[in-house]
Amino acid sequence: MPVLPASLQNLITALERLPGIGPKSASRLAFFLLRAPDEISGLLAEALQALKSHTSFCPVCFNITQAGSATCEICADARRDETILCVVEEPLDVLALERTGGFSGRYHVLGGVLSPIEGKGPEDLKIRPLIERVRTGVIREVLLATNPSMEGDATALYLRQQLVPLGVRITRLARGLPVGSDLEYADQNTILRALAGRQEMN
Repeated sequence: MPVLPASLQNLITALERLPGIGPKSASRLAFFLLRAPDEISGLLAEALQALKSHTSFCPVCFNITQAGSATCEICADARRDETILCVVEEPLDVLALERTGGFSGRYHVLGGVLSPIEGKGPEDLKIRPLIERVRTGVIREVLLATNPSMEGDATALYLRQQLVPLGVRITRLARGLPVGSDLEYADQNTILRALAGRQEMN
């Protein structure tokens, strides 16, 4: 079997570590970049460097924001309803909900879900800051918008147990979302129906 130059093999290996990219896809991308004009690979390299140096996480809700900002744009927007807090798994879920235009409250990004198989427990998520935000007394409703998967449901149930003693209304997205799907792949009408039909968690 022919041996690839180390630089090309290193790129393939790095691409394979990305979610959804297998060995064949990684090889195709690497060979495309090898043959592509210098401008394309240069722009990609600059974008990757800027991603790390110009992006950070909001210290309030843990959504992505511009590096150096005190908070993200959503947390800084005084027009949003600060009494309703929507809890999501990842920043991509915030984008999915914002595209619908159907939610005007604030967000809290957990940074994942509880997953014993992957070794992710409550201490690995932004659960403690969530509890602290609710304890301020400003929040009246917590909408648990974790994905309708086994891990998402388990995380929502755990959060409900933590939040019930705090006396807030706890709701969950209605099952307009198919089980096993992710918010980022759902169409806007499906998400709007799920938002409108949110229910108490019993």
